[in-house]
Formats: sequence, C-alpha cells, structure tokens
Amino acid sequence: MTAKTPPYAGMQTYYAASATPAPERETLTSNIHCDACIIGAGFTGLSVGLELAEAGKSVVILEDHRIGWGASGRNGGQLINGYSRSLKVIGKRYGPGAERALGDMALEGSDIIRARVKKYAIDCDLVDGGVVTALTAKHMRDLEEHADEWHRHGHGAPYVIDKAALQKFVSSDRYVGAMVDPRSGHFHPLNYLLGEAAAFESLGGRIYEHSRALRIEEGATPAVHTANGKVTADTIIVCGNAYLGSTVPKLTARIMPVSSQVIATEPLGDLARELIPENHCVEDANYILDYFRRTADGRILYGGGAVYGGLDPISIEAKIRPNMLKTFPQLKNARIDFAWSGNFALTLSRIPQIGRLTPNIYFSHGDSGHGVTTTQLLGRLVAEAICGDTGRFDHFANLPYFPFPGGRLLRVPFSTLGSWYYIACDRLGL
Repeated sequence: MTAKTPPYAGMQTYYAASATPAPERETLTSNIHCDACIIGAGFTGLSVGLELAEAGKSVVILEDHRIGWGASGRNGGQLINGYSRSLKVIGKRYGPGAERALGDMALEGSDIIRARVKKYAIDCDLVDGGVVTALTAKHMRDLEEHADEWHRHGHGAPYVIDKAALQKFVSSDRYVGAMVDPRSGHFHPLNYLLGEAAAFESLGGRIYEHSRALRIEEGATPAVHTANGKVTADTIIVCGNAYLGSTVPKLTARIMPVSSQVIATEPLGDLARELIPENHCVEDANYILDYFRRTADGRILYGGGAVYGGLDPISIEAKIRPNMLKTFPQLKNARIDFAWSGNFALTLSRIPQIGRLTPNIYFSHGDSGHGVTTTQLLGRLVAEAICGDTGRFDHFANLPYFPFPGGRLLRVPFSTLGSWYYIACDRLGL
C-alpha cells in the first residue's frame, strides 16, 4: 500500500471531497490463489467479502478504479428499507411464500449497516430516521397501504402523518403528508465503504484497485484475468452491477444502467436545520422520485432524475436544481458546490437478482434504486450459500428472470416510454 491520500482525484462528488483519507491499494501484477475472488469493491462486493473473511475464508477483491467508485460511493446515502417493489406486488407475482420470505428479510440490510458501524467503529455520519412524502391524495393512499403492509409483516415502526405534522420533518408546502420510518436513516456511503474495506483487510482480505476484471475462465478452479495478473479461486462472485461492462455478457443483458443525478449546496448553517428539523432523510412517492437530506457539515444534498442507459444530462445542476427549489424556495440564493451523477442497475422486474452462472461462479446485481440496504442483505445471502447454507439465498435465486423487451438494443426506448406513462400518472394523481 502507498501512503494515505486525500479525496479521490477525478471523482468530483461531495463524498470524495469529504472522504476519510485512505490508502490507495496496489494493482494486481501477479498470479495468485484464494478461496473466493470478488469482482467489484462496492457495497455488494465488500459485503460479501467481509462476511466471507469473518467466516475464515481467504478473499481477494478486484476493483476497476478505487473502492466505491461506482454507484456505491455516489448515491444519496439513504437507508431505505425494503425493495423497489412492494411486498404486496412480490406476493402477486411470485406467491405468498416469496412474499413472506422477502418480507422477513426486508429490514436486515439496514440492520447489517448499523451492526458493522458499531462493530468496526466506522465513522460515516450515520443518522436514524426517514420520511417518504406524498404529493397527491393517491400517494397518501399508497403510503397508508404501505405502512399497513409493513405492520402485517411484523415491522411496526412506520406511521403516516398529515401535512401539518410533516412540518416537523420537512419545512416545505409541497407535500400533503408522509410516511415516517424510524428504522430508515442516512450516512456517508463512501466513508462506510472505506471503513468496511479497512475491516476486511484487518481480517486478512486483499483488495487490488485499478485491476479491472477482463474475463472469467470457467472450470473446476475458475480464474479471473486482469491486464497484469490472474486470480484463481474456489469460488468467484461477480458484483460489478451497472459498472460491469462487457466482462460477463450473460449478466450485462440482464440489467440496464440508469443514471441518477445529485447536487450538494454550500454549507447552510441554521438554514439546513430549519429545512429538515429532525435530520431525517427524505424521498418522495413519485415514480421517478426526488430524494434529499442534510449532510454532517450542514449542506442540503438533493438528488433525483433517471436517464435510462446511464448517460449524463448536459447540466446536472440545471436538471436537479429546479426541483430542489420547488421543494425549498428558501434555497434560491444557495450556491451549488457539487454536482455529480452515478449509475445504478435496473432489472425489468425491479427486484434484485442473485444466482449462479456455474456451480462455483455467483453473481448479485440489479438492486434497482434500493442498493444501499439490499446490497448488504444480498451480500450476506451469497456468503451464506458459499459457506453451505443456501436456504435464504434460494428465495431470491429461484425468482424468475425476465429479459428486457427488445434486448439490449431496444431496452432504453421501451423503458423510457414506460416511464413517461408513470410520470403522467404521478402528475395527474392517478
């Protein structure tokens, strides 16, 4: 390892600028062997890696850039419980057994984060509490149903509030009410990842940065090839998600990269506390939603938008700032210090996918906008399966996979057309 360095050069985000100084890991330049080789040092890869290292496995993680370079280090930093589709929808699609199983695991991802922060003393500005806001009467009915659904599955914390009560959480006239989830929360995702990486390495794990996986060699002892080295392993786990590229074409075809944009204001002092008094994270109930929160140094971090295919808009600030001002006109004179974009992986069903490509090559991807918490859960399930307990893994792995209509060529226009329909429904309150 080289000496500790300041924020990641070339990653122009608030998180990079405020990251805990961390060592830059070496590049793989030799042929090595381990029990498990993981592709991707983001939320999923580090979750699997830490679980396996805690179980006594020798583990190597290969990262194309640096730890958390992709969506894991660029997201809104919100711990939102559950999945991108409700448990009711999961039950209708896949049956009551799947609904019960996924419902039982729905809060585990955020519990894992809190446990690791405590166990490894990770300094990542973790704060409890989240709010989902409603812009229409239809949204309010949906949130009431959602709260009831959580209660039916034994998760009694969420509750619904009206417009007046919402002012305690969000100082905005834009919303008609909300659902409050005390077990949601927010944190600095890149610092969490750096803390996980340090914990992983303290247990003997090895991370190689700037070591892109170019191809996987299948077989009884599979191998991952990079430009300057090779890792042979008993097991390989592919966790590249939206940044995997063409390394594993069979996986690339299963997901679609979608970019989301984020801006962060200058430090606002008392104004930030006035806008979000209880310091809960916030997202709205729109199909293409906005999300925002306070940062530890008193900024408002505001994100939203979705560009199918993973392209960036011409101006991130021009895309996001108007919505921020609809929510908080008090910020009309606030300077924007950071504007960035990141890609997450979407599945057609909006349900994450884990499985095996071969008996010794696993994958996990497609968290569809809920990756902060589901990656933690799915990383644990993959590790459980590798260690011989496939019960919970199979609940996800056995869910049917549906390809995007039109394949890779037409998935973007078809998905865009579908999003226009749902955006129109949101605007009309349908």
